[in-house]
Amino acid sequence: MALTPDDVVTKQFQHVRFKEGFDPDEVDDFLDEIVVEWRKTIAENDELKAKVAALESGEAAPAAAAAPVAEAPAPVVEAAPVIEQAPAEGSAPAAASAGIIELAQRLHDEHVAEGVSKRDQLVSEAQAQAASIVAEAEAKGRDEIARLEKERGVLESRITELRQFERDYRTQLRSWMEGKLRDLETTTTASGATPVSAIGL
Repeated sequence: MALTPDDVVTKQFQHVRFKEGFDPDEVDDFLDEIVVEWRKTIAENDELKAKVAALESGEAAPAAAAAPVAEAPAPVVEAAPVIEQAPAEGSAPAAASAGIIELAQRLHDEHVAEGVSKRDQLVSEAQAQAASIVAEAEAKGRDEIARLEKERGVLESRITELRQFERDYRTQLRSWMEGKLRDLETTTTASGATPVSAIGL
């Protein structure tokens, strides 16, 4: 297919679902077509240059041979339009290829800029999300540490109360037992019996 600058300008790419931008395969295929046409244009340009060089060398020989017969300026006047015409004919493909290259470069730059922008956006969103997750985890950690500290304080207070209760209980039990022993000795002495302590029990 012959590719024209209008084809490049009017080319429509299909949008891809679930992500922004054009289908990379379709863009690559189209750029491949541009490269093929560009190479053809370069080959045609080289061929035209060769023809111009051949015409220049072909016109120069007859001019030298006709110098004794005719005036020298006449062949130069005839050769000048041919030289000017040949580049004019070859300049259209060169201009077309330059336009294609410029458009391809612009499309490439736009896609690269869009990709860089999307990458920066994704990176910033990921960093914000990571910072949010870290902050949330730190807050939960602080809350859990505060809760554990509070529970430890309650447990330590309860342990202190139990130890005090144990001391008080032992003291009261000792006092009660000593009181009972005194009462027993007093009762035994009052009845005239031998005290339990004297018996050796």
